[in-house]
Amino acid sequence: MCGIAGFVSDKLNKKEKNDILKKMCDRIKHRGPDGLGYYVDELVALGHRRLSIIDISMGSQPMISNDKNVIIVFNGEIYNYQELKKELTDYDFKTNSDTEVLLAGYLKWGIDLPSHLRGMFAFAIWDKKCERLFCARDYFGIKPFYYYHHNDTFMFASEIKSFLDHPQFKKELNEKLIPSYLSFSFTPTNETFFKNVHRLDAGNILIWEKKKLSIKPYYNLEFNIVKNDYEKTVLEIQKTMQESVKYHMISDVEVGSFLSSGIDSSYIVSLAKPNKTYTVGYDIKKYDEISYAKDLAKRLNIKNISKKISKEEYMSVVKKILYHMDEPASDPAIMALYFVANLASRDVKVVLSGEGADEFFGGYNSYREEVDYTWYNKIPFFIRHIISKIAKLLPPVRGINFLVRRGEKLENYYTGVNPIWNEKEIKKILKEPITITNKEITKPIYDKYKDKSRLIKMQAIDIHFWLMKDILQKADRMTMANSIEGRVPFVDKEVFKIASSLPTEYKVTKENTKVALRDAAKKVIPNESYKKKKLGFPVPIREWLKEDDVYNEVKQTFETKTANQYFNTDILIHMLDNHKNGKQDNYRKLWNVYCFLKWYEVFFENELV
Repeated sequence: MCGIAGFVSDKLNKKEKNDILKKMCDRIKHRGPDGLGYYVDELVALGHRRLSIIDISMGSQPMISNDKNVIIVFNGEIYNYQELKKELTDYDFKTNSDTEVLLAGYLKWGIDLPSHLRGMFAFAIWDKKCERLFCARDYFGIKPFYYYHHNDTFMFASEIKSFLDHPQFKKELNEKLIPSYLSFSFTPTNETFFKNVHRLDAGNILIWEKKKLSIKPYYNLEFNIVKNDYEKTVLEIQKTMQESVKYHMISDVEVGSFLSSGIDSSYIVSLAKPNKTYTVGYDIKKYDEISYAKDLAKRLNIKNISKKISKEEYMSVVKKILYHMDEPASDPAIMALYFVANLASRDVKVVLSGEGADEFFGGYNSYREEVDYTWYNKIPFFIRHIISKIAKLLPPVRGINFLVRRGEKLENYYTGVNPIWNEKEIKKILKEPITITNKEITKPIYDKYKDKSRLIKMQAIDIHFWLMKDILQKADRMTMANSIEGRVPFVDKEVFKIASSLPTEYKVTKENTKVALRDAAKKVIPNESYKKKKLGFPVPIREWLKEDDVYNEVKQTFETKTANQYFNTDILIHMLDNHKNGKQDNYRKLWNVYCFLKWYEVFFENELV
């Protein structure tokens, strides 16, 4: 696990490249405090910061092939590298690292290399013979890869902040993404908040050759329903999860695990049985999961280390977290994830986590609408559409949103499981017009899965946006901010293969979500965590915003020059007052705007942490 950075240039000499590259890599030192390495020639500069996990003594990077023609910098873990090594018998291996397997694999398979891999990865390979830079990102985007392409300048890095130290990088705010962020709570596009900076999409390769950039997918998410015997399916899930966890435990250093009160992390911990688990909570009981985690750890005879986060601690790290995220992000769980990663970093270098189970196996309550209200779907659509139009004119009382949703095509309203502001609200609070709509952003995904069921379309949207561009990003950033590696056994191509074949009733029923997964987990979890409803990383922001200190901090932020530049702040302050007085529950919307403004302070008002 590491950080990588590099660029292509035929205009800078080697010393200039070395100096720039060192600064770019030092900016992401937190990703790899154990070592650093550089490769520079007449055309490229490749840099690497190392967190030593596998083959600690011999796995340093950049790594050069035996014939000296191929050089790699790599971030991630290849879990099937030992099997691949047995196939690559014509290569003389000098190390026991997965990095060298990538080198050998490239020499044998060329740009088809990624399709042979099982793991999480982002890498760049420089082929000196054909003067080609070949880059790839894993199937689900667990590991980040950004690139900057403007005029003849091309650079890449694990984190956008590395680009700040390159003299040819021009830092400009991509203002057109503000409405999208307000709606999604993260950046839902491959464009980023920095102009000309893009993220390489999951399952894609990138080639830079002769000053031309080309990108193409090597992996596509496919849903192919197979209705096998239910008990057989449950056993298959159990077998696949056991195998995935076994792969994710491969390490030359100790592996721990995050542990909450829910099924996902409880299942991972029950399969892995690591020596140490880590949990965070709060003084407010309904947001505290520590007692549940300790109960499971006790039953498994493993250790649970916990911490209660105070309001003051939480608020004090907001800017630091947004610096590490690179882009604005307002999921309150990010800060909780930072603290649990910090707790784990005192003991271990690798942690397991439960991300991905909900999106793959049908874990969100919104998915249950597809079975809870089949009676309503029997009403002809044109009648439901008329009801929806009438409902839009009524006061926002309980049940109105349901009537609105069920009278609209999914493509017209569903942007994910966690929407914040709708476009009508955004037009009121933003001073600039919306130039890219949510429907334009989600359309390629809906088009791709147009023949699938509503539930599969919802899952596809949540995987491509919520999972890939928010959940996995914050998991990577918060673990790396604390110089530890986060591994996600659910987010595995073999796990997805079986999850994507499940019929609706194996995912959701009127009684439950993640139906088949819960029955698989039930076989190994020694308490009743498999029954629990989803909590995620619950955070008491709702309550804290009603307290004077947090209220005043947010209000003062809404009164700044920047806030007034982009927002109709009188509306925001009115909403803040209504929340404080208990008239409206506006905490998600208020926190969303607050995080954008704090992120702007960090990156555009020269307050870099």
